[in-house]
This record gives sequence, structure tokens and C-alpha cells, in this order.
Amino acid sequence: MRSEKVRFQNKEGIELSARIDFPVDQKPLAFAIFAHCFTCNKNFHAVKNISKGLTSNGIAVMLFDFTGLGQSDGEFESTTFTTNIQDLFAASDFLTDEYEAPKIMIGHSLGGAAALFAAQQLEHIKAAVCIAAPFDPYHVTHLLADEIDKIKKEGKAKVNIGGRPFTISKSFLDDLDDHKPEKAAKELRKALLIMHSPQDNVVSIENAAKIYQAAMHPKSFISLDGADHLLQEEKDSIYAGSMIAHWVRKYLETEIKEDEKSLTSDYKVAVQTSKESLSTEIKAGRHHLTADEPIDLGGEDSGPTPYDLLSAALGACTSMTLQMYAKHKKWNLEEVTVHVDHEKKHSKDALKEGENSAKLDHFSRKVQLKGDLDQGQRERLLEIANRCPVKRTLSSDIQINSELIE
Repeated sequence: MRSEKVRFQNKEGIELSARIDFPVDQKPLAFAIFAHCFTCNKNFHAVKNISKGLTSNGIAVMLFDFTGLGQSDGEFESTTFTTNIQDLFAASDFLTDEYEAPKIMIGHSLGGAAALFAAQQLEHIKAAVCIAAPFDPYHVTHLLADEIDKIKKEGKAKVNIGGRPFTISKSFLDDLDDHKPEKAAKELRKALLIMHSPQDNVVSIENAAKIYQAAMHPKSFISLDGADHLLQEEKDSIYAGSMIAHWVRKYLETEIKEDEKSLTSDYKVAVQTSKESLSTEIKAGRHHLTADEPIDLGGEDSGPTPYDLLSAALGACTSMTLQMYAKHKKWNLEEVTVHVDHEKKHSKDALKEGENSAKLDHFSRKVQLKGDLDQGQRERLLEIANRCPVKRTLSSDIQINSELIE
């Protein structure tokens, strides 16, 4: 995934901080805007995972911080729900001017409500997604329950939300109350996906039901069963991103052509890592994969390591080779399972010479054969396993030619 940091101005001339995540082929099928949750920011872990799910499926995502939050300029206490919507308009204008008009509007929590209102007013938006969104934006005031009276009496008050202090103004509350979600949902007249967890104890799932009932078709609902409101479990946000990417394709006018998706390269495999993280996008033919390193090595554990992929290549080649051979011989080989481990081991020769630093790559491969096979057939298949192309490649002298290109 390639990312670009950008800044743009909103209606009031305030500079907002944003990041655009691009798919590995750098030719997006469409652009999406993501509106983060109330008091969150673009670097929130769940937001990153959802973006990865979209970019790995060819969709570029613009993530930005609302006024007064994250790395954006301005004061949060001067913002309202209306200014949040206007920030979304400004983000849309920036993408339209610098890249292309966005076709997807996605929002989480209160950002989901803002995304719904913005999508309804932006003609080029083809699909909207609400994640854990309140039906009525005023719903968010339950987070301020202890300070509501003070805000109304004094005009503003400092509140603690998620362990952080924020100043909330009376104008913010009044503006929330002025927005009528039922009208916005009914007049959306665009594809709508509603995602919500039955276990959400911040914004109950009844809100999703109300949005669904108010909206016109086409509309869809996906349950995020077991997830919390902020999608803090990695598996939940990854699932959400993947489901959005597959759902939205139906509503994109762009026809996906293989030649448009491919990198400009004479090679079958293209790999790209940005400076943002070690998470690496891999495009092999028309297939997309993600590689990464474990968290303790500085990665995010969003995919297998390079050595895991190498081990997987050995295992896959072994099992395929055995099945092809068994079919040729008309043997009853029902299933092949290959287990592979990789580690660095000291070579015996080096140890004899007292050279502690010399190590060899060691692959441990265990092969399970399921089927009606006699002992002779099983032993023959083990011999064939040692003839699989990847095993031969790994066992041979390998040349890798590298050069810099533009």
C-alpha cells in the first residue's frame, strides 16, 4: 500500500491533515472518503485496517482529521456537526480537483451519520457506508450526560471522552438537534450499507434498524457480531474493510479490466512497501496478498512474513506436485497436507571449525497423505515430493540479478 500525506483547506480556510492510501497497482478503481468517529482521528487502528481492506481490493481511501482533531488545524470547541459535514465536502472537492471525484463515502459512529448527510448532497457519490452510526446525531450527547446542564447554562464545558479532555459548546448540541436523520436517509437514493454489532453498548443496534427502515433500496445490512463500538479487535475491522470492498463493487460504474489493474512491469510479481509501515502489498498476476512482520519486529502482523510465504510456496508446490502425480498414476490420493517450518541452523562444518556465525537455512517439511495407498505408493510419493519445482529451486545454486529502474 502506497500512502501520500496531503493537506487541504475547508470552507473556513482552516488546513486539514489527510492521508490517501492507494492500492498497490496505483490505478484505483474508485476513491473513498472515510469519516472517523467522534473525537477519533485518521490514525485510529480500526480506520487503518478498514483502509487496508479497501486498498487491497483496488480502492483508494482518503483519511483525514476533522477540524481541531489529530493533526488538523483549528479548535475543536468551535466545530459543530454542520462543520464536520462541510469538512467532508472540502475533502471531496480536494479529491475532485487533484485526483478524481470520490464515489464512496464511509463513516464510523458519528462520522457515519455525517457521511450519510454528506453523501446525500454529493451527486458523484454512488455508495455510502455507515459503521456503528447513530440514527439521530443528537444520540452522541449521552456521552456528555454529566455535563449537559453545565453546557446549556454556561455555553460550553470541558468533558472527558475516552480518557481525553474536550471542550463542547452549546452550539454543538443545538446543531446536532437541528439535523433530522430520517429525511437524509430517505432522500439518499444511493446504495447504502449499514454495519453494526449487536453487542455495541455505545450506540445500540436499534439505531441501525432505524436507518435501514428510513432508507430506500438498494440497502444492505451486515452484522459485526461480537465487535465493540470502536472495532478494537483487529479481526473485526479487517472483516469490515473486506466486506465493504466486496459489497461496493456492484455499485461502481467502473468496469474492472485486468490490463488496467496491472502494474507497468515485465515481471509477474510486483511488491510495494511504503514508509508508513512494513505492511507490504503484493500483486502476483491478478491476485493481491499482504506481507508483514510480527509486532515485536516493528510490523503490524497484518500478513505472513516473507519467510512464511517462502515456506508456503514450498508446501503448496509439494502438495500440487503429489496430486498431479497421483492423478497421472490413477492412485487414490484424496488429500495432501504439508507442514513446513523454517529456521536458521549452524552448519556442521562451521561448528567443527569453530565458526559460530555460519548458519544455513533449514526447512522442515512433514507430508500427510490421505487415501487408499499401499506402502510402496506412499514411499514413491515421498520421493516425488523431493522433485517438486520449488524444492529443486531452493536446493540449487540461485542467481538473483538486481538493478535500479525509474
